[in-house]
Amino acid sequence: MIKKKPSVYFFMVAPALLLFFSFHTLPVLQGIFYSFTNYRGYGNWDFVGFRNYINVFSDSRIYNAYFFTFKFAIVSTILVNTISLIIALGLNAKIKFHKTLRGIYFMPNILSILIVGFIFNFIFAVFIPNIAENLGITALTTSILGSRDHAWIAIVIVAVWQAAAFNTILYLAGLSTIQQDLYEAASLDGANSWMKFWKVTFPLIAPFFTINMVLAMKNFLMVFDHVVALTGGGPGRSTQSISLLIYEDGFSGGQFALQSANAVIYFIIIVTISIIQIRVLQKREVQM
Repeated sequence: MIKKKPSVYFFMVAPALLLFFSFHTLPVLQGIFYSFTNYRGYGNWDFVGFRNYINVFSDSRIYNAYFFTFKFAIVSTILVNTISLIIALGLNAKIKFHKTLRGIYFMPNILSILIVGFIFNFIFAVFIPNIAENLGITALTTSILGSRDHAWIAIVIVAVWQAAAFNTILYLAGLSTIQQDLYEAASLDGANSWMKFWKVTFPLIAPFFTINMVLAMKNFLMVFDHVVALTGGGPGRSTQSISLLIYEDGFSGGQFALQSANAVIYFIIIVTISIIQIRVLQKREVQM
């Protein structure tokens, strides 16, 4: 009987699997474990059961962070998909230099979020106020980043500007699958540009719309770098996201166990939202 040699695929996958488990799965399991303790990130600890999960809902800072994060995520998701789809439709048209423009539009996606955030921090804090002062535009002489009511708008602008690149590429991939014969047939039936989009284009790129909506919402709910680079969570805690709250209070605020419980809850919330989005949008795909 000939013995089977170990598959070469196992040795190819094993290192990546080991690294993934060590730097992703294991820390996740440790976080879940510590969420049932009173561990502060150092020293001794004891099991406290579900006390941390109960205390999460008694902290007003967490409610504020959730409110900002969901407000930011919903507005940004709507804007980035609307802008990306408009850009994709324009780039898909037979215009000059459309391939070059595709490359230019994708450039923001390859830039570091922190670097982009610091650049826009200078633009919002120094560049725009100086120009506004020289032009006599009083409303813009004060940095938007210093306003508790409007600082989140600056974060939305930067996040949408950078995220639109990836979403545009996905929409372009969807538009490339549509045959031109369908548009010609629609023209013969007397359809105008809006009807072609609503009756032909959008139904056929609906799966790509679903992917973009789910990915955009998930990524924006986990916003961290943009907030750190632009406002640091301020003024006050008006722009502190859930991810930033977990990081700051968990690692330097002595609330490691409490924020671990917060992270577990937030993970469940993100997964639930993603599943609901997929089911609702996929059902809409069938109806279209």
